[in-house]
Parts: sequence; C-alpha cells; structure tokens
Amino acid sequence: MSQGNNIRHTKRGSYLKQTVMKGSTLSLLLQKKGLEIIHHTLKDGQRFAIGPTEGWNGFEFIYILSGTLTWNDRHGNNTAIEGDQLLMDPILEDTIFIANGETCFLYISSESMFDSLDEELKTFMDLAVSVEEKDGYTADHCHRIMKLSMKVGEKLKLASDEMYQLNIGSFLHDVGKTRIPDHILNKPSRLTDEEFDLMKKHTLFGAEMLRNTNSTVLQKAANIVEQHHERYDGSGYPFGLKGSEISLTSSIVAVVDSFDAMTSVRVYSQGRSVEEALIEIKNEKGRLFHPEVVDAFLLVMSLKN
Repeated sequence: MSQGNNIRHTKRGSYLKQTVMKGSTLSLLLQKKGLEIIHHTLKDGQRFAIGPTEGWNGFEFIYILSGTLTWNDRHGNNTAIEGDQLLMDPILEDTIFIANGETCFLYISSESMFDSLDEELKTFMDLAVSVEEKDGYTADHCHRIMKLSMKVGEKLKLASDEMYQLNIGSFLHDVGKTRIPDHILNKPSRLTDEEFDLMKKHTLFGAEMLRNTNSTVLQKAANIVEQHHERYDGSGYPFGLKGSEISLTSSIVAVVDSFDAMTSVRVYSQGRSVEEALIEIKNEKGRLFHPEVVDAFLLVMSLKN
C-alpha cells in the first residue's frame, strides 16, 4: 500500500497473523477488557507477520526483550534490537518480521485475539503433517517446504502479502490428500490411471477446504494449494495452466516440492542425491519450472551448501 506500514520504531526507552513456525511459543500474560499482552519467542530465522483486517482500528505494540527482529518496507531494511519498541496504530499493510538469533518480545494489542490466533490454522497444519506422514514423508516435510519456499520468495523480493500467503500455502500444499484413500497414498507400486486421476484431485480438494473456511488468510492461500502441480509449459494439473497463468508463489512451491520429493526416501522411492535433484531442476528450467524461480532456487541452494 502506498501509505506504508505505519510502524513507528523507537529506540530503547489489526491483527496478528499466525505464521507457520516450528518451535515458537506464545504465552498469554494478560487478557482483560480487550487488552492482551502476549509473550512471544521465535527461534533464529523464524518469522511472524502483522497485518490489517477489515474493521480493525486498534493498536499493536511490540517491545523487544532480547534478540533482533528485521523487516522490509517501502523505506528499505529495518532492524529492532533489545529495548526497541514498535508501535502500529493501526497497521496498514502486511509486514513479515524475521528473528535473528532467538528473539523474545512482548506483543500488546488493544483488542482480544489470542484465543483465535491459531485454532483454524493449527487444525489444518495438523492435518497437513498427518497426511504427509501417511504419504511416506517425514513429519518435517511441510516445514522443509515452507522454509525453503520462503527463502526463494525473499530472493525474488515478493511483496509482504505474497510472502504471507506463501508461508501458509507452502505448508498446507498437500492438505487435500486427506480426502485421498490410504490405499492409494500408501501404494508401493505404480498407480493405475484411475488412481492417479483421483490423486491429482488433491489440489482441488485442498483448495476447496481452505476456501470454505472463515479465514481470509486461508482462502488466499488456497490458490497455492490448487496450483502447485501446474507446470510452466502447461503439462501440469488440475487446469493445465502455463507461464504467467500460474501464480509466482505457486511456481515457487512447485520447484521446492519437486526437489523435496526427488530427495526424499519413500515407500516407492529411495530418493536421489541433492546434486542429482538440482541438475534435474536446472534441466527443467523454462519447461516444467518458471525460469526466474529456478534461478532463485539454485541461488538459495548454493548459499545453503
């Protein structure tokens, strides 16, 4: 938004959006007459987001107890350290914060929201993890996809609202598999044409599940869930979209999910080496995968290794 994010940052002296984070903790310290004080701890590299919602005119206040938070806005890169204060009165646009080192802060809101922070999202997160385990992945699969997708999104300099949708959609990309029978998910041999046709519908099932919620965030993330098996040349599913018809966030998850699938040991696959998988991703640049996404992904992986 052209108005900026309206974060007033002072040194020493809306709506909280629950992002998908492993190991982070939220503790409600006070909840009275609409006022809430929440103690929040993030591990190194974890993210959380604050953004506006319809009808919200309250304020949010963050006080850094330890560690460092960084974020980007139209003014550039920003950093808040121990003792710094952030006031949003109100917040005007989605803003994603990243913890540098383990970071603790107090989050104060003028309206109650703790009880609704993560109930619906948590339900879908649990579903997503459980179905991936049934499909032969480890319990960390969803976290791996989310973490790597966010790094690629940062390299591509996605807008904050796109980054937030990517955070949620990447984690929940396969949630529609909850509607696929276990005997198909667990089948060690090649699927029949009929079984594969049903398997492909998990993208539609997942998108429908998210769109039928009361959460605007989940509804927006449905697009990623629906499109993450579309391919740049139009050979993917469920709609055979190609090129710019596919959202950039979905194209990111397509690359990251494919890489993770190639390198994972599952009931019907021993998994390739990282080097082999990277060569495959590079070879499919401009055919199966978005060229800019592949370049960003390879850059992230070169930095990682």
